[in-house]
Amino acid sequence: MGDGSPLDARELRAWTGYQRMSSALLARLHQGLHQDAGLSWADYEVLFALQASPGGRLRALDLRCALGWEKSRLSHQIRRMAQRGLLCREPNPADARSAVVCLLDKGRCAVERATPEYTARLRAEFLDLLTPRQLDTLAEISETVLAHLARGEEDLADLPDRE
Repeated sequence: MGDGSPLDARELRAWTGYQRMSSALLARLHQGLHQDAGLSWADYEVLFALQASPGGRLRALDLRCALGWEKSRLSHQIRRMAQRGLLCREPNPADARSAVVCLLDKGRCAVERATPEYTARLRAEFLDLLTPRQLDTLAEISETVLAHLARGEEDLADLPDRE
């Protein structure tokens, strides 16, 4: 863990720049998804993950882990999306204690319609502004931070429950 000292000017510039860029970019991309396809970001994440899975089906646990979501968040999201006919939840034939989330035709059409516009916005607002070297550096930074955070989650998983 860091030493807790105040951020210097370079650190502050990097951190505040990252925060402002991230917030503004995500807001722009989310707004575009809503305008172009009538999907929220959460809708798109779920549909995209299901579309990429074999047969458009994933165990709810695998979907939750892929998205990095809490169980209750995924459960509420699935319920709302099922009500709109985008996906369904079925008992898992291999394990009656779990469920499988299945992409329906309406959901497949929605994600297929949304993806080209989303990708075009992502390129125009972010990727095309960076050089190949900057993209590689960004990927390295992301991988470093994510690996560190994953180690921290493993450490937390080893702690006994305190309920």
